[in-house]
Amino acid sequence: MKFALLSGLVIACLASIGNASAANDLASFHSKNQGGCTACHITPGKVSDDSETHINQQCKSCHGGYEELKDAKLEIDPHNSHLGDINCTSCHKGHEQSKVYCNECHSFDLKIPFNDAKKKAAWDAKWDQEKIQQAIAKGPVETTEVVVVGAGSAGYNAAIAAKQAGAKVILFEKAPFSGGNSMLAAGGMNAVGTPQQKAHHVEDKVQWFVEDTMKGGRYANDPKLVDILAQRSAEGVKWLESLGVNMDDLKRSGGARVDRTHRPADGRSAGPTIIQTLRKAAAKFDVETRLNSRVEKLVLNDDRQIVGVVVHAKYSGYYMVAAKSVVLTTGGYGYNKEMIAYYRPTFKDMTSSNNITATGDGITLAKEIGASMTDIDWIQAHPTVGMDSRILISETVRGVGAIMVNAKGQRFISELTTRDRASDAILKQPGKFAWLVFDNQLYKKAKMVRGYDHLGMLKKADTIDGLAKLTNMDTQLLQGTVTNYNQYQQSGDDKAFHREDMPLNLTQPPYYAVKVAPGIHHTMGGVAIDTKAEVLDLQSWPIKGLFAAGEVTGGVHGYNRLGGNAIADTVVFGKIAGESAAANAQQK
Repeated sequence: MKFALLSGLVIACLASIGNASAANDLASFHSKNQGGCTACHITPGKVSDDSETHINQQCKSCHGGYEELKDAKLEIDPHNSHLGDINCTSCHKGHEQSKVYCNECHSFDLKIPFNDAKKKAAWDAKWDQEKIQQAIAKGPVETTEVVVVGAGSAGYNAAIAAKQAGAKVILFEKAPFSGGNSMLAAGGMNAVGTPQQKAHHVEDKVQWFVEDTMKGGRYANDPKLVDILAQRSAEGVKWLESLGVNMDDLKRSGGARVDRTHRPADGRSAGPTIIQTLRKAAAKFDVETRLNSRVEKLVLNDDRQIVGVVVHAKYSGYYMVAAKSVVLTTGGYGYNKEMIAYYRPTFKDMTSSNNITATGDGITLAKEIGASMTDIDWIQAHPTVGMDSRILISETVRGVGAIMVNAKGQRFISELTTRDRASDAILKQPGKFAWLVFDNQLYKKAKMVRGYDHLGMLKKADTIDGLAKLTNMDTQLLQGTVTNYNQYQQSGDDKAFHREDMPLNLTQPPYYAVKVAPGIHHTMGGVAIDTKAEVLDLQSWPIKGLFAAGEVTGGVHGYNRLGGNAIADTVVFGKIAGESAAANAQQK
């Protein structure tokens, strides 16, 4: 009987893809060559879970993991990227068109099998209010203590902290893999009073961190939140190190008076390094993480307290999960063109460095239940996004020693000024773009720069004159700019723009340049929170059971964020939010 049932399911599954061979999809290929639907499905025609765990295990059992699939012969190797060990199904689709996920940001000429299969509408293309209400009416299908919404740095830190505090946690992520905007972060984490600063003989004070952050934010920041960010920043670095992240390198970011930005010692980008470590830590601490699962409703009781969420999952559909605490860590709205056009119309046509998942979901969820917003219409443009791309050229490149010149080859501002001032200055230059110029000293020192070279973003020449010709800069002007800067660097006094930190000169060929322009980078405002990361309502009272951390919130950074403070925000307030959520959930 069981055999007959299984055979019937197999036949039904094969019938459902009977026409797929004409479409040349992956499922049809496996059904013919790998023993039918059971090659991917435990139960033919069904997916075991929304994270597609079994399917991905099957992929790796046949083809190996990313370590085995890496190919050093490839100029661009999709199996060796900053995204890390993500689901195979992020790119390879069974019953629809496969796609190269890299090209959500890049434009690589990469071939992928079965990319001519039928394209299907995205499972999460819309929010179905009728089905959301039906899920609420049906009631919760399961219960947990803490729900965390969004698996970037803030989400992982919140989930791990809540788990370590003894709470039962479910972490939901709408994308096919975790990371969010944090996966794209290149710079590092600002912190004061760390062993790293002591080892590098850097004098720093909590008050200096606060003053720099407030000044950078044009004093629109919430001082209480900035105080906590500074005071607990060293603890945040120690927390990351306890989870396995090396943060021993030290650099200075724009707006900071001293070297305060902590980075991986091997020169790798901070964001991917942190996220890949947090993924492993979450697995180690048994934090249940569900991918392809978008939270679409916060559910309140008659006392306006959080009692759960409605989840829209790729395969499970709509269902409600009961929880006493919910933490919003969904990031900002930097990739939501409609929200950008509404809140900041002058930025509506600007490119964005954000992950495609940064669509403001948490802000929408919170506003629907009456949460207060802070500085919601303020958006930060990062001054150095690769021209005609969505690739962020990290502030660390300037911090390590690059200079910034205009189309003619002239410096026009201190490279270590704040992002808003640098962006404004670039937009006033001819063509509204700039070049970052550096030499082989920086190229050898900063691993991320070699990554930009790998992506074909750098111009390279053996002489300054040669670089000027390649970039159409004025040869005499660029040569004069470099000569003057080298003199300033040697004397320690930038007479032109008063740059305070000049760690490298430009004397060792080859010389490099990368073309940059401002792009949407960080949405400054969002959900209003207090010092416990509790979300506030329109009367500034905490909404019982609702917490938030990271870019979904407002108040920490004011009108402009300093480089290095985003990761600090996600770690410090992510951890606070997780601990607060656990404490609330465990109250009797």
